[in-house]
Amino acid sequence: MGEPVPVDVVAFDPVLEAGTKSTLFACPELCPTAPGGAPRVVVMTVDQVGRPELDVLGTVRDTPARPDVVLVAGELAPDAALHAIAAGARGLLRRREADAPGLARAVLAASRGDCTLPPDLLDRLLERSAAGAGAGGGADDRAAGRADAGRPAAHGGLSERERSVLRLVADGHETNEIAKQLCYSPRTVTSVVHDITQRFRLRNRAHAVAYALRVGLL
Repeated sequence: MGEPVPVDVVAFDPVLEAGTKSTLFACPELCPTAPGGAPRVVVMTVDQVGRPELDVLGTVRDTPARPDVVLVAGELAPDAALHAIAAGARGLLRRREADAPGLARAVLAASRGDCTLPPDLLDRLLERSAAGAGAGGGADDRAAGRADAGRPAAHGGLSERERSVLRLVADGHETNEIAKQLCYSPRTVTSVVHDITQRFRLRNRAHAVAYALRVGLL
């Protein structure tokens, strides 16, 4: 086993902060960030996801250490989830799902560059994306999304292979797990994700999932 992942906790409520720390540090693969050290992951626990919470999330991401953020919220609506990922969240969990094993998995996945979404939330985002793609205003909405992001329009969208990989990324699967499920090599999976992020000028895997959902590619 390697060195434990240093983690910080941010919460607006000291009771939530204490409870989150107690849950997190029951896992031997995680540890509190040492004084003067830099966290690799920050767990942010909130009641809801609104503008103040997103501003704090962005501030955490903009610190010199650039830690990945796992956001634990009382409730997660699809719009809030997309805004959180766009602001830099690497993983999303509802508080009722954030038991010790689930929270540890999300934090460890974030430390490896993977992202995690609740499966039912991913399904709702996919359903909404599909419905938007078939609606009369869907094309205009997607074009506006691209313009807002300052990126060129997608040429040809995503291949079926790319969509399959992104769906498993969003489910929190690691590269080796995705490769096994899809019968690809780990190198192929890494290359697929890299190609997507480069093509659409995205920052990371979580951003790729959020962007694909937002513009109706997934």
